[in-house]
Amino acid sequence: MRKLIAASPLATFILADEQELIANHIPFVLRSGESHEMQLIAHIPRANPLSETLKNAKNCLAIFHGPDGYVSPSYYATKPLHGKVVPTWNYSVVHVHGVAELVDDPNWVREQIELLTNLHEATRSFPWSVSDAPPDFVESLVKALVGIEISVDRFEGKTKASQNQPEANQRSVLESIERDYPDSNFARLMHSVLDR
Repeated sequence: MRKLIAASPLATFILADEQELIANHIPFVLRSGESHEMQLIAHIPRANPLSETLKNAKNCLAIFHGPDGYVSPSYYATKPLHGKVVPTWNYSVVHVHGVAELVDDPNWVREQIELLTNLHEATRSFPWSVSDAPPDFVESLVKALVGIEISVDRFEGKTKASQNQPEANQRSVLESIERDYPDSNFARLMHSVLDR
């Protein structure tokens, strides 16, 4: 689940206030806090209405979406034998439940931005760093942002990768996905589940 969050950090972030459910899409970083508890951290513009909502709404859900894809009935080896097949969708997701807090601390926000940037720039030949931007520019941006810190209560991982099918169908689905989606994360998902 940690690998999926690291590979697909843009979460659907859901809060409930008195009137409605509110959904936003925010990139998070998963980190271990004090006493080894897990936290999700992010930042948003101070002007985002979500910052007001976070002052009161605490319980939240962050959904991280991994690889997914359509599975055609024609992928199943058993289709010619009995025709009892239907289309479906395979996927991998992680649901993170927790309590969200607004963090109004420019030092915290800057550290979070640097951590997020360094994680995503690490594989580049010439990584960009926050310190590459003019200091006054960075300072003005940081002042316009607030942080989100979620104390994680629990993780729920869900993966559907044709594991409910007979072995012949699992192999034919995998072969079809490799043919239709070569070198894709969808094919890698299928391999990670079916090659166990």
